[in-house]
Amino acid sequence: MSTIGFIGLGNMGFPMAGRLAASGHRLIVQDVDAGAVERFLAAHPSAAPASDGAWSEADIIITMLPNSAIVEQVLLDGGVAARAALDTLFVDMSSSEPVRSRQLGAVLRDRGMRYVDAPVSGGVRGAANGQLATMAGGTAADVEQVSKLFGVLGKSTIHVGDVGAGHAAKALNNLVSAASVLSTVEALRIGEKFGMAPETLVDVLNASSGRSNTSENKVRQFMLNGSFASGFPLGLMAKDVRIAVGLAETLGVGAEFGRGCAALWEAACEAGFAADDHTKMYEVLARLQPAAAGKQ
Repeated sequence: MSTIGFIGLGNMGFPMAGRLAASGHRLIVQDVDAGAVERFLAAHPSAAPASDGAWSEADIIITMLPNSAIVEQVLLDGGVAARAALDTLFVDMSSSEPVRSRQLGAVLRDRGMRYVDAPVSGGVRGAANGQLATMAGGTAADVEQVSKLFGVLGKSTIHVGDVGAGHAAKALNNLVSAASVLSTVEALRIGEKFGMAPETLVDVLNASSGRSNTSENKVRQFMLNGSFASGFPLGLMAKDVRIAVGLAETLGVGAEFGRGCAALWEAACEAGFAADDHTKMYEVLARLQPAAAGKQ
């Protein structure tokens, strides 16, 4: 079994690292929250806390962190990469920026190391149950090396292209997901105003061409019952949509709809809902739209 470095024991990283440890891999773990490291070591006694000397023992080092800037801070400028062995394979499973991921991959390659970007979709439940979907960017050989680890973490892995393509695919997927949430919620609110119960209209959507992941797996489960507990924060959805729109702008691709979608998610964050579950948009959208309409 491989020795794996795992950096980032947050809501997603903790259960992901736990599944790798449970499958027999030796883990070296690090997190800015010392309490998270202590809880992980208590649950997985075979794991070890990170130290400067430990990183050279890792065959693969996984990062699961909030954004590109933090990934770069942890790995570069005298960070973990300076202490890792040559030919170490770094795997960034965070939701990072595709262009910065390409740049990071080039820096690591110049140092004699390798890099795969492999963000995941499926949320906290998917992380705990091993039902994540992984989108991997990198060389075929590097993706193949970590494919068995991805199999421990999830149900599917798609090699989408070169370095950076994984993060691009994740952001674009979440642009579609975020748009689906907005359009579904808007339709339910319009239908309700016309006199249709949301429960009835969601049945129509699920039996018709309007069916989506939102209508099938979010409306009844987290919106109509008011639980708003899917496990994916609104602020992270806004971040991913922002990354997707930023990629379009970098590439010179028109994305008017994407920018409109991003504006609503950003407005929800500015209104103080970034830490709430993204399904809270069922309540939040009605508050935002009059203000958005007034700006047009």
